[in-house]
Amino acid sequence: MSERRWALILGASSGFGAACARALAAAGYDILGVHLDRRAAMEAVDALVADLRSTGRSVRYFNTNAAADDKRAAVIDEIAALLQEEGGSVEVFLHSLAFGTLTRFIPQPAEVEAGGRAARGVTRRQLEMTLDVMANSLVYWTQDLVLRGLMGEGGRIFSLSSSGSHRVMPHYGPVSAAKAALESHSRQLACELASRGITVNVLMPGVTDTPALRRIPGHEALMERARAANPFGRLTTPEDVADCLVALCGPGTRWLTGEVIRVDGGEDVMG
Repeated sequence: MSERRWALILGASSGFGAACARALAAAGYDILGVHLDRRAAMEAVDALVADLRSTGRSVRYFNTNAAADDKRAAVIDEIAALLQEEGGSVEVFLHSLAFGTLTRFIPQPAEVEAGGRAARGVTRRQLEMTLDVMANSLVYWTQDLVLRGLMGEGGRIFSLSSSGSHRVMPHYGPVSAAKAALESHSRQLACELASRGITVNVLMPGVTDTPALRRIPGHEALMERARAANPFGRLTTPEDVADCLVALCGPGTRWLTGEVIRVDGGEDVMG
């Protein structure tokens, strides 16, 4: 029996994370998923896990806060024990955490007049939380995987950015900063991990109808503009990104690292 190939996905219960879990399972990877969902969403998560297991793969999901140090340590310990028992290593690691504030840096006059939290603009706590969850956590998880010996030569690390890393959009300032930091962290990790035979790349999907997108004020207009700009005349789907990720896990991509790869059907160059 060949050695198991494991894929670890942060943000594995919906959107890009769920689509990538399905695609990787179909490609023969056993799945480790980390997600944070309330009880009301667990029926859908359980259905996803059942679908993944129907492919014959081993699947283990952890419902916990991936950005908390103690929770991360606990999951890493469980993964280490599981791999010790079942064999194999983490060959693919996908960072797909999408949780951050959508508060403006400088509130608009109407927001000031209305009062409430938005009236003061983004706070230090909100900004630091967004950067920590959506960017810095990539570094901490990678450290644990590599230094604990859970990922070695041939490992593939991916994260998900967006065109907001280099464009200004209303309400997106904190997330934009996090995406830019995520790309910077990935370049640094790519250089530092090259000697270990591990590659690190960023995928930049086009506008995709996901739960995260629908939390952005004015997302309807974003979707309309993206559809009009895309040469294919449609939005990107999570499955578009998942198919590309699986292809990039192949042995012929060992020399591809430190890159930001657009997976958007040409949307960004047209837009």
